[in-house]
Amino acid sequence: MPSSTQVNRPTTTAAKHVLQALLEGAAGGPLPHWDQVASAIRERRFRPGETVFMQDVAHPCVYGVRLGLLKLGYLGADGNEWIKSFVHEGGFFASIAALQPQGKTTFQATTLEPTVVEQVDYRLMAELAQAHLAWSRALHQLTLAFAARKEQRERELLTLTPEPRYLAFRAAHPDLERRIAQKDLARHLGLTPVGLNRIVVRLRRAAGLE
Repeated sequence: MPSSTQVNRPTTTAAKHVLQALLEGAAGGPLPHWDQVASAIRERRFRPGETVFMQDVAHPCVYGVRLGLLKLGYLGADGNEWIKSFVHEGGFFASIAALQPQGKTTFQATTLEPTVVEQVDYRLMAELAQAHLAWSRALHQLTLAFAARKEQRERELLTLTPEPRYLAFRAAHPDLERRIAQKDLARHLGLTPVGLNRIVVRLRRAAGLE
């Protein structure tokens, strides 16, 4: 079990800022009855290497990242890991499958740095979406963002060769590579650590850095 600190009281204004900013940004304005969601938000703190949620468990929650960096990855029956994405400050994540009735997570979330997240039960927001157009719009836009992110990821894996795939990641996340261990980045890009290292060395030499 993770040894995170869990706070079950309403968060402070600063603590709730990430999820409120994300949701109101998606809605295009203030959300009615935000105080209900604010009072349900849990602040959770993790050390590096701790698990926020496991794979294949019931966990209908949405997260916003206040501080830190996480990897979202699939675990095979043999223990091998495939990293689908990384999430850092200002980002959000959830297992879409787990948000469905009787759904379960399809991946696990693990911290790579000291991390602070905001957690809220999706079912509360879904209830508000039934009554308020702004909430419905917010959840719809976040779902579209999830889908677009997944589509982009699939396109890169299926159409790009290893070096362009690495360059695309670096262009999209210019400040993130230095925070990620090369073995984790390799797993995300569908490469071996040795293969990724060769690409990095070749590009550095071509740029005259070695």
